[in-house]
Amino acid sequence: MRIIFMGTPEFSVPVLEALVEAGHEIAAVYCQPPRPAGRGKKDRPTPVHARAAELGFEVRHPVSLKGAAEQAEFAALGADIAVVVAYGLILPQAVLDAPAKGCLNIHASLLPRWRGAAPIHRAIMAGDAETGVCIMQMEAGLDTGPVLLREGTPIGDEETTSQLHDRLSDMGASLIVTALRHLDGLTPDEQPQQGVTYAAKIDKSEAQIDWTQPATEVDRKIRALSPFPGAWVDIDGQRVKLLASRLAAGSGAPGQVLDGDSLTIACGAGDGAGAVEILRLQRAGKGAQDREIFVRGFPLATGRQL
Repeated sequence: MRIIFMGTPEFSVPVLEALVEAGHEIAAVYCQPPRPAGRGKKDRPTPVHARAAELGFEVRHPVSLKGAAEQAEFAALGADIAVVVAYGLILPQAVLDAPAKGCLNIHASLLPRWRGAAPIHRAIMAGDAETGVCIMQMEAGLDTGPVLLREGTPIGDEETTSQLHDRLSDMGASLIVTALRHLDGLTPDEQPQQGVTYAAKIDKSEAQIDWTQPATEVDRKIRALSPFPGAWVDIDGQRVKLLASRLAAGSGAPGQVLDGDSLTIACGAGDGAGAVEILRLQRAGKGAQDREIFVRGFPLATGRQL
């Protein structure tokens, strides 16, 4: 098929590569514009932009698709279909209608659960046992379109957003190739009205750890916010990000270090374990470290209160 690909972050790159591998013609690639990044604050192309350029595709990055000129340029590509994954812009109806077979979105949840911007983070934070990927026909509403294909996967007890992100990206790449191969034979499944939840964008204000919360909630927050923005605590005036964790046995005052070697920290009362074990950390201005290395340079004594 002749495809317009629309995506921006690293999550979208395997999908573009899978479409190319499957032999589809990429008419153009749309992504977010380059933005200042790094210490020099120089404009940096998005991951999709960089990979598409390597592959020799035309890359377009309009700041909006609401204008008549942008919509006419989109329609002039004469695409059979558009594949959209984490693009970052609302598509006006004129854009949705331009490809002969419409626009398909790859969404990283089992719709109608976790519509919106941060489905992977929110699924882990909520303690969902399962998530997955849906191939959805796009319409004007926020992730409201009928689903053509879906595939579920369990969420591991110690899985972080980073790890689940990579798995779902690969699943989405495989599933969209299957969907395009069998497109004419797929029956759209309207989303039910029951079970709708919204995955609001992660706000940095959510990232500070509150040790008075139950251990299950603290553990989920740490894993859900890893690697970005990173759940954090203040230790001796330094912000330390907690990037991996698991539930542990033990009890004590919330925030008490129960074991300085394993970095087992007591949490508030609640169901299940009463503490969490911190597996990976990052001090401000430093690289991420496994706990065994971290405690050599930044020991936290047993009994200390965080």
